Amino acid sequence: MTENPWMNSGTLLIVAQWLLGLFVLLLIGGIISVVVMYIIDRTQTKHTIRRNFPVMGRFRYLFESLGEFFRQYFFAMDREEMPFNRAQRSWVYRAAKNADRNLAFGSTRDLTKTGTIIFANAPYPRLTEEKTQPEPVEIGPYCKQPYAPVSYFHISGMSYGALSPVAVQALSRGAKIAGCWMNTGEGGLSPYHLEGGADIVFQIGTAKYGVRTKDGGLNEMRLQELGENKLIKMFELKLSQGAKPGKGGILPGLKVNKEIAEIRGIPEGEDSISPNRHPEIKCDDDLLDMIEKIRSITGKPTGIKFVMGDPDWIDELIDCIKKRGEEYAPDFITLDSADGGTGSAPQPLMDYVGLKLTESLPILIDKLRAAGLKDRIRIIASGKMISPSDVAWAIAMGADFIVSARGFMFSIGCIQAMQCNKNTCPTGVTTHDKKLQKGLNPKDKCERVANYHKYLEYGVNIIAHSCGVSDPRQLNRRHARIIQATGESVSLAERYPPQAPR
Repeated sequence: MTENPWMNSGTLLIVAQWLLGLFVLLLIGGIISVVVMYIIDRTQTKHTIRRNFPVMGRFRYLFESLGEFFRQYFFAMDREEMPFNRAQRSWVYRAAKNADRNLAFGSTRDLTKTGTIIFANAPYPRLTEEKTQPEPVEIGPYCKQPYAPVSYFHISGMSYGALSPVAVQALSRGAKIAGCWMNTGEGGLSPYHLEGGADIVFQIGTAKYGVRTKDGGLNEMRLQELGENKLIKMFELKLSQGAKPGKGGILPGLKVNKEIAEIRGIPEGEDSISPNRHPEIKCDDDLLDMIEKIRSITGKPTGIKFVMGDPDWIDELIDCIKKRGEEYAPDFITLDSADGGTGSAPQPLMDYVGLKLTESLPILIDKLRAAGLKDRIRIIASGKMISPSDVAWAIAMGADFIVSARGFMFSIGCIQAMQCNKNTCPTGVTTHDKKLQKGLNPKDKCERVANYHKYLEYGVNIIAHSCGVSDPRQLNRRHARIIQATGESVSLAERYPPQAPR
């Protein structure tokens, strides 16, 4: 019987040694590959997750790309996640990276859902060469130094403290490139806000951070100093915000470092809890007095920010303005939405208090128009406004400007990890952990801020041209429609007819 050569012990030993050698080579190669990827990830500056979590962070992009091919096996992929779904975030990421923003096959948006907004395209849309530039819109006609920005899309209030210093730097530099303003949020003015040289809106919260006396009152001398700063263009008196109406700002003590404590004028390491309202403002007359005080001291436009609750209050405020004269009116109103964002808020307020912008914006605009105050008081819309369609809707409804916070956070790398209040943000946007901040490079991310702003306005232009107008500011309620419970749409002009003058 012939002996099988493969059964020879010597041959088996050779094969085993060869396989062992191959395994060792693959293992060494794998280790070298991991080391190389680690070094590359740690030294590159474009991808925050990969820089903060070398090698492991690469799986995020792998799973993200594979998700498109597993779409038929899983649902809740594109449009069902909250507060922002994958489709919304993906558009912002692509715009910020100047990547392809076109899609294939068909829309994943449900066009039959009640409340859905669709735009009415014209039979003869505008050609690209017919585009006209928006005209500046003046804010503060009774001020010594009125402000007339050209752009209609800006960065909403986000405090240094809630945001990391590198995030504020990226936003500040990006705002300068984009030609938009940046709101400080209620945390006061930091050197990072000024670093980029962008226009600044200084927000005065209920705790008066940045313009605060030791007992929590308004420091008029400090306010005057800020008014002399050429970069600060406006002052916003914050009454409330959408994520927590009726409660002031909340910054956990673990994020209150020495620098933040000095800027805010509070103890280091202790929770920063703002009062529920400005203690000295108890009624409409008090509010108008405070607005006039800030405006007279600074010489610059002064407005208010709030989320609407009972719409009847707007009538009362208008009556007070009419009684005293329109020169005493706020120069602008920033209207926030009940689904606005924040770094930290109690869930009962976040989930159940305040009106959404889709309801409150037409109410506010119509009441001001009926009172003859719409051109006197500029309207700034805020709250989940991150895409061209959001902005186009707000302009068509009558808003003069739109501001976004979370949209710009996405542009610098936020992945909606919802760790803002825990100091553990993996992308370095809302953390003061130095190790996590290293992943966010302001020099790179500021370009993404500018790209996002550029392509958002470009997207609004696409909608405007489709509707037959050359400038987005020409959009009005006739250009948009809303889906009713019947499944059919009606024009916004029909859904929200103009009110009779008061």
